[in-house]
Amino acid sequence: MMSWVRRPLAFANALLRLPPVRCVASAKLPTDYGEFDIHVFKNVLSGETHVALVRGEIGDGEQVLTRVHSSCLTGDLFHSSRCDCGRQLHSAMQQIVDEGRGVLLYLDQEGRGIGLIHKIRAYALQDQGVDTVEANERLGFPADGRDYRAGLQILRRLGVKTMRLLSNNPSKLLAVTGAGLSVSERLPIEIQPTASSERYLRTKKEKMGHLLSSV
Repeated sequence: MMSWVRRPLAFANALLRLPPVRCVASAKLPTDYGEFDIHVFKNVLSGETHVALVRGEIGDGEQVLTRVHSSCLTGDLFHSSRCDCGRQLHSAMQQIVDEGRGVLLYLDQEGRGIGLIHKIRAYALQDQGVDTVEANERLGFPADGRDYRAGLQILRRLGVKTMRLLSNNPSKLLAVTGAGLSVSERLPIEIQPTASSERYLRTKKEKMGHLLSSV
């Protein structure tokens, strides 16, 4: 699988060839943090289902507080402490509600694009001593194989033009820029490491270039 994070020119060209994503359902979603509008989008080519939580009015689409979050069943739902994903998700929801206006885009690409089965196999390799990057590579995958093209289309459909992006990953800023979208500001979303997540976070910092001050 090509890493669109690392190949921006190929990404920009291929964006034009991607079949459109379609909004297939919308509703109000009350949460512990406040109410959102939830919109479900389907990629008509792959069948992947993505979700956008929108708080407030997007209006002119400028300076929208945005979190682009890839699905993490173990962290988001089961509260795994070996990653920071779930706590980042909930921190982003709270920050968007506090802001009064924003978008949380939840992309269906588990395990940085390798899927749940391979992600758990990667966990098993990590239990044997390798880090998260080495585990993916031993399974024949890139360190990060996520594809943000559908996400760009969804953000455009929602009316977003410029984003204040909640992210520690500089590569993500590049990946969600283009097709009329830009990032005006990167806002850190750091989670204090635990004994279980410290090595994972250190690997993200040292091997993937994430901007982290806590490890």
